[in-house]
Amino acid sequence: MRRSPTGGERRRDPDRTKERILDAALVEFGEHGFAGARIGAIARRAEANQQLISYYFDGKAGLYQALLERWRTLSAGLNRPGAPLDEVVAAFTHVGEDQRHWVRLLIWQALSGDRDEGDAGFRRAMVDDLRRRQADGEIGADLDPAYLQLMLFGAALAPALLAGFAEDFTGLPADSPEFLDRYREQLKLLIQHLR
Repeated sequence: MRRSPTGGERRRDPDRTKERILDAALVEFGEHGFAGARIGAIARRAEANQQLISYYFDGKAGLYQALLERWRTLSAGLNRPGAPLDEVVAAFTHVGEDQRHWVRLLIWQALSGDRDEGDAGFRRAMVDDLRRRQADGEIGADLDPAYLQLMLFGAALAPALLAGFAEDFTGLPADSPEFLDRYREQLKLLIQHLR
């Protein structure tokens, strides 16, 4: 017969609990968007008490903001200083491949028109990075970095966002290793032509 652990045997790990909640929130927000996501579903998926979401994140909006901050951190880590632009964009396609919920979350965010100043500032920094790369000769002087950033962002999301079209165009399933390797190779070649 199984017994409950005593107070001394119980170990609380708030950091691990927060991470489980964030992981569960990513799936829930990715599947349903902000409006459709339910705190109860997140708590069940995280195997956590629903009140902990309020305690750690101050509710649904705070949890969503924490998730967006997690994305900003992940995204900033992909754009390593000194990395060539083609490698940076290819790294973003890996996120779409490995963590499709991030792509879905970004799509929900775009469709809902949900924008906050933190997002806008983060995105302006991405354009500023392209301006720096342009000044360094990595992309042509005739290209507008703001529009180029939009195109590259779309290209990085395309395999997850347009999976059916990708298969129709190439004959390969968009989540197959063959397609993804070839797509990244072609994307890198395209970006190298931007010089």
